Amino acid sequence: MNMIRLLMICATTAFANPAHAAPEPARTAVISAFAPELEALKAATADRKETVIHGVVFTTGTLEGKPVVLFLSGVSMVNAAMTTQLALDHFPVRRIVFSGVGGGADPELDVGDVVAPERWGEYQETAYSRATADGYAPSPLGEAQPFPAFGMAIPRLVAVPKPGGGEDKRFWFEADPALIATARTVAAKVELARCAAAACLAKAPRIVVGGSGVSGPTFVDNAAYREYAFRAFEARVLDMETAAVAHVAHVNGTAFIGFRSLSDLAGGDPSANQFPVFIRLAAENSARTVRAFVAGLPD
Repeated sequence: MNMIRLLMICATTAFANPAHAAPEPARTAVISAFAPELEALKAATADRKETVIHGVVFTTGTLEGKPVVLFLSGVSMVNAAMTTQLALDHFPVRRIVFSGVGGGADPELDVGDVVAPERWGEYQETAYSRATADGYAPSPLGEAQPFPAFGMAIPRLVAVPKPGGGEDKRFWFEADPALIATARTVAAKVELARCAAAACLAKAPRIVVGGSGVSGPTFVDNAAYREYAFRAFEARVLDMETAAVAHVAHVNGTAFIGFRSLSDLAGGDPSANQFPVFIRLAAENSARTVRAFVAGLPD
């Protein structure tokens, strides 16, 4: 057998044998809550390949020079947890970056601003207490009440599996400190949009890193509840998915950070809720921030 034929056979065998295939690179999972935002990120991704798992479309490729897997979370907590775990089960995910819009709860922030909290909580995990002549009774579950109630709704800690078995109870899920540090580094370098097709913001938006965010299966457009969320949890932003993703990341030991651009003020808007007017601008600002963030990640 001549040398050329031998080399051809070896090359063909290596190609056919998955054991000799190039290993899948560790990827950054970039999760979007809003379809147009995902499409913008996909358009900026090179070498795209789509994989459908249980109806969820995952796009792999390279964004800002980094290997990524992009997908939609689905609306609300259960969908977000499900799609995140699917990604972790089927792709070599190194870190998770969530990009979406939310309602502002911090009175120092305004529509268009982008927030990257250091921690996220599932604030609508609650016990509904019994009404009495003297107000609402304490929960009969005998649990600690680490936060004030909103009427009958008493916030509860959530049960989290422990690596060695059993469970832990906690409220906050922390963003990765190194990812928060990267967010602070790139924040000043991002130029955010100020005008949408229908209107412009009253002032230039900014990126704010730090503080708290909370998530629950409710779209909030109520001034009293917004004020409660800021007072009780010091929440800067309210949304419907990020804390669920942070919960899954924590259980899997995967680094996580979430970015939310404010599309409205969760009931604190000056007149009507601004979500229909500024949803696309907010999504664009979140996507711009995430692209700059991914570009700033270490190789």
